[in-house]
Amino acid sequence: MNQLYTKRSENLKNGRKCNYPRPQLKRESFLSLDGIWELYADGEKYDILVPFCVESALSGVNKSFASGLFCYKKHFVLPNGFNKGRVLIHFGAVDQKCTLLINGREVGEHTGGYNAFSFDITDYIEKENEITLFVTDTLDLTLPYGKQKKKRGGMWYTPVSGIWQSVWLESVPKEYIKDIKIDVTLNSALITLYGVDFGEVVFNGKAYPIIDGKVNITVSNPVNWTPETPQLYEFTVKAGEDEVQSYFALRTLEIKGNELLLNGKPYFFNGLLDQGYFPDGIYTPADEEEYKDDILKMKSLGFNMLRKHIKVEPEAFYYYCDKYGMAVFQDMVNNGKYSFIRDTALPTVGIQRLNDKFTHRNKKARQSFISGMESTVKQLYNHPCIVEWTIFNEGWGQFCADSMYLKMKELDSSRFIDSASGWFKAKNNDFDSAHIYFKKLKAKKGDKPVFISEFGGYSYKIEEHSFNNENTYGYGKFARREDFVKALQSLYSDLFALKEKGLCAAVYTQVSDVEDETNGLLTYDRKVMKILPEEIKHVMEKLY
Repeated sequence: MNQLYTKRSENLKNGRKCNYPRPQLKRESFLSLDGIWELYADGEKYDILVPFCVESALSGVNKSFASGLFCYKKHFVLPNGFNKGRVLIHFGAVDQKCTLLINGREVGEHTGGYNAFSFDITDYIEKENEITLFVTDTLDLTLPYGKQKKKRGGMWYTPVSGIWQSVWLESVPKEYIKDIKIDVTLNSALITLYGVDFGEVVFNGKAYPIIDGKVNITVSNPVNWTPETPQLYEFTVKAGEDEVQSYFALRTLEIKGNELLLNGKPYFFNGLLDQGYFPDGIYTPADEEEYKDDILKMKSLGFNMLRKHIKVEPEAFYYYCDKYGMAVFQDMVNNGKYSFIRDTALPTVGIQRLNDKFTHRNKKARQSFISGMESTVKQLYNHPCIVEWTIFNEGWGQFCADSMYLKMKELDSSRFIDSASGWFKAKNNDFDSAHIYFKKLKAKKGDKPVFISEFGGYSYKIEEHSFNNENTYGYGKFARREDFVKALQSLYSDLFALKEKGLCAAVYTQVSDVEDETNGLLTYDRKVMKILPEEIKHVMEKLY
């Protein structure tokens, strides 16, 4: 295999830039714990660069461990004046299970590799402190695992273990704002506080009193959020001694007949599958601005949406989508055993019926999926870029999709929902959702918006920028760049014709190459755009 690096990995010589990890709930109190930690695994000691997973080149470890058992250690001293009453430690994500000790005393446990969590460690703090984090990652399939596989290859990728998002400390007063929830209309934002029910919200120089934990702000002459006009409105919440900065955007989502409406107007979501993998950091880019680079490059090609594929990103990704105008269709992370015959081979040739009440019946696995779904929606709810939730993908871990749709509606009724992307259709679904590979694109107007939730996947391999020069994975292979470009132009001309038949959204596979897959519009190292804006954007413009 070729070890590839993105251009931004060169900056790690001076340490990774540490931005505030939670852009929608920012405090002045912030102490990053990213950097070198001690790692103990299989009887050996390593220096590991957090927040990169054990298996990544950027971590400095760059290997897998059969046991799946790890012990992280880090020492820290709080700066003078840092402690305002309570000290919290935050973990962006740790795969899959972990137990935290501070100064040898157990603080708490967490299970699930994709969602943020935190602990109050005030009562464990001393003058000099030691963090010990025990991690277990045996790739337990009852827990959400995405596209990780011990025997990677094809559409399955290198597993990740341990800490893969930022770790940080903040201090808060004894009574503090634990969270906020933002619900919007086209001209107003309802802000709900958790942890306190008093204080004020400062917006545009005016203070709005918080009453019973809520405040409603009306915006004069509002600019509604779209990918073309990504207007964000900043505000500050003050409650006693606590203060946080945040932002909202004004936009609405509706379905009218078989059309998708953004801010009351029909809108075509022209998207790409976005796996969120990087060759040097695997789950984690060398610098958060890698996300911005990907977003802006895809916008330059004429795309306005990314389908974040069975992975929950650090909040920086969603912030950049909010700020620069990229709609996100967000997948839940799958668990359960995958069957090539049931989940891929038979559906691809047209056998797409399944009674999912009787699939994936393991109670622990079902509850783990539901828990992950609840955590994901809660964590990402306030980001205006997210316009859709995908519950199940191609039957992977799929169970009771009709019931899961209703569950998702309870969690969030403001966004579109694709309960079964690709096949094994559910009755309860906002879309007629289909994956179309190896066949001519088609759409049939019906009662629901038509969504081609995956298509394309054309492979054009550039050897010197490829992870695996022996194996190549994609859906239709092109040896010459000019043939690849012509094929894409033709494919999007076909897509344009389907709008008249009710097509409202489409997702091309994919943003970048990933390991064996060479079907990206970018190479895996992000150094080459395989197609240029002037070669495709004029075709794309017909979709709008």
